[in-house]
Amino acid sequence: MTATPGVERVLLAEPRGFCAGVEMAIKALTWMVRAFDEPVYCYHEIVHNKLVVERFEALGVVFVDDIGEVPEGAPVMLSAHGSAPEVVRRAHDVGGYTVDAVCPLVTKVHHEVKTRAAKGYRIVYVGHAGHEEAEGTIAVAPESIHRVEHPDEVRALPDLGDDVAILAQTTLSHRDWGGVVDAAGDRWPDLWSPGRSDLCFATTNRQGALLDLVDRCDAVVVIGSTNSSNTRALVQLATEAGCERVEWINRADELPDDLSGTVGVTAGASAPEDVVDAVVRSLAPRTGVETVRHTEEDEYFPPPRNLRDLLHAARGFAAVGFGTPAPSGHLDDRAIDASDALAALDRLRPTG
Repeated sequence: MTATPGVERVLLAEPRGFCAGVEMAIKALTWMVRAFDEPVYCYHEIVHNKLVVERFEALGVVFVDDIGEVPEGAPVMLSAHGSAPEVVRRAHDVGGYTVDAVCPLVTKVHHEVKTRAAKGYRIVYVGHAGHEEAEGTIAVAPESIHRVEHPDEVRALPDLGDDVAILAQTTLSHRDWGGVVDAAGDRWPDLWSPGRSDLCFATTNRQGALLDLVDRCDAVVVIGSTNSSNTRALVQLATEAGCERVEWINRADELPDDLSGTVGVTAGASAPEDVVDAVVRSLAPRTGVETVRHTEEDEYFPPPRNLRDLLHAARGFAAVGFGTPAPSGHLDDRAIDASDALAALDRLRPTG
């Protein structure tokens, strides 16, 4: 793609792109592909990014929306968004080897739902209709949960009694969450909420980084797929902050060629860094790139325990394209970036 000649400067948000949960899930599926000769099946998209899914499909991963589509005995991975308890049970029943790559932050919300429901609470759950995370969470205690998205929906709920809790889809923006919480608090003064917010720290950090630069931009480019909730929140945030031009793209070749002035660039939590690099190269800013750092992120989520056990049992597994094995022969997962793991997998694609 030709460069956009009118771009003077790029302001690059930091943090951006892969969060800890996405890093964990992508590396887990990468190692499943390396560990098994037969096709690996994945329940739902491993993360909400079209390019990542396409890269795995090219290596034979089969994404399904029903565990019934998984052949008996096939290796199975459950996506980062979390799955309904019944889906998890069925996956373990049918799969020859099953790994649940659910983000630990989603697991926390599932636990809160289960605990509150067991204590007799009615739960107001703030989440997007049809989103995999919301569906999996509601399935933990469907008889106890009322899903809402807007304050008006809170006010329209029936009387839920005195024991009411509020929980949230992790990838919501603070703006999505705040108005609903206020409306729920007005209706139920003793409303229970978790001591630590359900909202994903990475989602919050990416929104903060965007707000740090948006006032200096003539346009903002947000990178990520249209089914990514946290990416959609970034687009909405840039628009609400008053940016006159907000471009939502999935890959560099979707970048318009008439951008000018100062352009902000950020990426949703499931967007690969190599796409960010390609976008910045295409923008080719005349006076360079300035990184606008909001905060440091050092959160790390290890792979699921049964997958770690499998990898440690495979002698020399750390050497199969991801770096030099440690003296113990164990895989140093934390030292390996998900983007590097994906790149190593790309080299395995059949040619011709």
